[in-house]
Amino acid sequence: MSFRLALAQLAITGDKPGNLSKIADAAGQAATASARLLVCPEASMFHFGKPNEPLAPAAETLEGPFVGTLRELARRHRLWILAGMFEKIDGDTRVHNTLVLLRDDGELHGIYRKIHLYDAFGYRESERIAAGDGSTLSFELGGIKFGAFTCYDLRFPELARHLTREGAQALLLPTAWLAGPLKEMHLATLLRARAIENTVYVAAADQCPPGYSGSSVLYDPLGVAVASLGEAPGVIAGEIDSARVDAARATNPSLANSRLDVYARWIERSAAAPVR
Repeated sequence: MSFRLALAQLAITGDKPGNLSKIADAAGQAATASARLLVCPEASMFHFGKPNEPLAPAAETLEGPFVGTLRELARRHRLWILAGMFEKIDGDTRVHNTLVLLRDDGELHGIYRKIHLYDAFGYRESERIAAGDGSTLSFELGGIKFGAFTCYDLRFPELARHLTREGAQALLLPTAWLAGPLKEMHLATLLRARAIENTVYVAAADQCPPGYSGSSVLYDPLGVAVASLGEAPGVIAGEIDSARVDAARATNPSLANSRLDVYARWIERSAAAPVR
């Protein structure tokens, strides 16, 4: 079973209408490329801005204009769309970092609220963003099973493995991967690792340099790059083939060879003395 998806690498700013215009252009290009699914970056609605600037004033509900416009684009192009936004939380100065998935009929199919917050490399995402409760996003489209997660989640192999255990053959990663020393290397290495260790496709749609790493890419289950972008904004399309997943798992049966019974004992012991 073969499936065609597109990745949009976008330069997101504090101009919401401008950002939606970029997504609209990307949706048109994805449809022209015969893709059935468009993956846009994390925070496609509005940029992160400066670390000390609150995000709540820009946040919207799932019934707001950002999701409303995505609904229209999905219907117009008969395209599924996955994109990141900041979701308003009643009574909280923080927001959720949320992925929204729109079906090609314009209906909201599902959401994922980022669970691992980027309190690393001198950055404190938790000061402006509230973590999700652990609910995940999995779905089936065109005979392929997908799982979705967000940016910093990539550094936690437990989530990718959980989505794979739930049946995912392809993992989708909208990201705003900050640029910096070794950061682009980390992104490429971790994406390939998640693909190889889980024998799945991994697709990352990133924001653009200079603030972010770019290098949006689709890796296959053996870590081979199927399609990729460099630094500039753009849209790429690539094929996901379930037969390739099956062949990779026959060659590298790491999922079948996992020792869940042993890991459960390790987790139980380590929970009493967590790493700090």
